[in-house]
Amino acid sequence: MKLYKTLASALAAATIGISAPVLAHPRLVAATPAQSASVNHVDRIVLTFSEPLTAAFSGFDVVMTAMPGMAPGHQHQPLKVGGIIVRVGPDGKSLVGTLARRLPQGSYDVNWRAVSTDTHRITGKISFTVR
Repeated sequence: MKLYKTLASALAAATIGISAPVLAHPRLVAATPAQSASVNHVDRIVLTFSEPLTAAFSGFDVVMTAMPGMAPGHQHQPLKVGGIIVRVGPDGKSLVGTLARRLPQGSYDVNWRAVSTDTHRITGKISFTVR
């Protein structure tokens, strides 16, 4: 009976140890531009995650949420920014977006989606301003 309890405990511990990495989801650990940053120009966006990404299911879209000269309360609907090529970086843990041209002055959201080996889609957003 004692041997059975010991084996059951060892099996439970091994199962927990093995399943913990499988249950992990990618977390955003760094962004350039950073969250809430105010920058002079942007021609590249880099999002770095905690684990390798599945390229086919990971990426981001950039939308302009405000622009200079708009009266308060009269902001436009978010405008999707085109001409961005998004790829998984050489480290496998980052999404690198190369813009066809620099972003004009305004406020932006980067709406990202990340999938790693656990196949769960995780989403999030960072915001920044180009002055």
